[in-house]
Amino acid sequence: MTAVLFDLDGTLVDSEPNYYEAGRRVLAAHGVTGFTWERHTDFIGIGTLETLRALKAEHGIDAPLEDLLAGKNRHYLELASAGTEVFPEMRLLVERLHADGVPMAVASGSSRAAIETVLAGAGLSGRFGALVSAEEVPHGKPAPDVFLEAARRLGADPSACVVVEDAPPGAEAAHAAGMRCVAVPYVPSTARAPAFLEAGLLFPGGQGAFRAAEAYDFIRGREGAWDAG
Repeated sequence: MTAVLFDLDGTLVDSEPNYYEAGRRVLAAHGVTGFTWERHTDFIGIGTLETLRALKAEHGIDAPLEDLLAGKNRHYLELASAGTEVFPEMRLLVERLHADGVPMAVASGSSRAAIETVLAGAGLSGRFGALVSAEEVPHGKPAPDVFLEAARRLGADPSACVVVEDAPPGAEAAHAAGMRCVAVPYVPSTARAPAFLEAGLLFPGGQGAFRAAEAYDFIRGREGAWDAG
């Protein structure tokens, strides 16, 4: 049984601008200014907890990590509830797989509350048989934990799973889990990252080049599967 595991942020939805702004607000509240989009992109694909741990150390912030996490989640949920864009071709892929009865999960570095809020706002609630946050497993990406847990909850063998990812740490986690990977780089400069070059299907041009039909054919294991449906 093939199962498809989607990353959320930057893969299904363009939530990175909201995460950047949430992080900027948290850092500013602790006297850290000048946090740039470019610096934010260094952490794309890495869980929120791991990101805040690194920034806390980098800037010598005294506040407990739990407080930083709560603050960022609060700001993010406020921003996400106002709307998050779903990538159109990704929506097509999800809806086609759902119509076919293919088991799907979201495996993300975001909090469970953030995952549920974004999916509800995007009109994608009910499409996924499992939602797994990095907060629910021992290690976030690039460790394989979230993908292995998602496969377990779906009752799928890891070798039968296909991961859809936008960041090298996520692709690395997919490889470590023994899963095939569809790579759709969110940051163009990462397109030739080693983990992406090992992907079964790579769209070097990112979301602008991603085509649901091509990804579907790869997932289903045959050319023309999209048209045959």
